[in-house]
Amino acid sequence: MNASQKLVEAARRLAGASDTPRLDAELLMAHALGLERERLLLDPPQGPAPAAFDALVERRLAHEPIAYIVGHRAFWTIDLMVGPGVLIPRPDSETLMEAAIAHFGGRAPHRILDLGVGSGALLLAALAEWPEATGLGVDRSDAALAIARANAERLGMADRARIERGSWDAAASGGFDLVLCNPPYIETDAELPRDVVDYEPAAALFAGPDGLDDYRRIAPALRLPPGGAACIEIGRQQGQAVRTLFEVVGLDTHIRTDLAGRDRCVVATPCA
Repeated sequence: MNASQKLVEAARRLAGASDTPRLDAELLMAHALGLERERLLLDPPQGPAPAAFDALVERRLAHEPIAYIVGHRAFWTIDLMVGPGVLIPRPDSETLMEAAIAHFGGRAPHRILDLGVGSGALLLAALAEWPEATGLGVDRSDAALAIARANAERLGMADRARIERGSWDAAASGGFDLVLCNPPYIETDAELPRDVVDYEPAAALFAGPDGLDDYRRIAPALRLPPGGAACIEIGRQQGQAVRTLFEVVGLDTHIRTDLAGRDRCVVATPCA
């Protein structure tokens, strides 16, 4: 079979392992060919399929996430290297960027903190959005720190982004006018797809019986200057509970929804 025929066969095989089998097959074929997916679609390959393609399909059949197989994932306006040990950036998390832009309007934050930096997605997206800003990303995972630093270097932001080992307590310094955070928020006994639970780091997913353990640590540590904001991701049913945790420590809050209309981000600001 040539590459185009292999693509059709792979999509058929992946139908039992993925909700997007054709897309997955196209991404894997483009990766094997060293092309962008758009190029693959505009100029379908007619020659033999690359020898590596079958092995890539087998990995996806075992439910390994596409982002780990191809080694990168687009987020906001940037493209990030990802791999085992870091949470794969999701489009839902772009809601935090939308919330931050809406809060600051025509002005820009000067110093940005990313709590639980992971791949660097939120911090580096924010630094791309505001070229004059600098930022700090903290994490406790060695894998995350290595990948975030590599992404900062690759995107030309290493001089503006410090990536350091740290915890939620980094929010207590009060030296940041924008705090971004996608903490673990899944209940310990929640059922997740194999793509997630078998591959992505549990420490970035689970947060106690009600999924709120990390919000309970973040809220009392958070210090914001006048005009500052914290944009914090939440699960779809956690809005009121998380708002209460931040309001108890004296912050104003509101919810921002994602493109599907689900609660996705708590925005916390100093009381007027």
